[in-house]
Amino acid sequence: MLAQPLKPPSAGRIAAYLGLFLLGAVVGGAGALVQAAWFPGGLLLALAGAVGLFLGGARVANSRGGAVAGAAGWVVVVVLLTTSRPEGDFMFAAGIGTYAFLFGGMALAVICATMARGRQPDGDGARLGK
Repeated sequence: MLAQPLKPPSAGRIAAYLGLFLLGAVVGGAGALVQAAWFPGGLLLALAGAVGLFLGGARVANSRGGAVAGAAGWVVVVVLLTTSRPEGDFMFAAGIGTYAFLFGGMALAVICATMARGRQPDGDGARLGK
């Protein structure tokens, strides 16, 4: 069998990805607040929460898409929070902790998405070809 046609995702899977996206947005916003509050501990706590979301999302969805959905929500919120407002207000100050949170979180999202197990076809787990 050369290739099987792709099945459209079920409504439950779409709902799970949407939930992981929203949870990623919450974790990104909370991490943005915590990372600067208690400098090395807050940064580590924010990054640990992000890693927990990414790996947990991959485990719950049983695919890399779960990690990507959570990471997408995280990145959207964090990037939106980096922009300054017309009044001059901003969420992130320029500093090593802020850059470690931004780039470290993005790197951890990529690492967790590539480390996650992809979905395997049903059947015997010993050899997929037999």
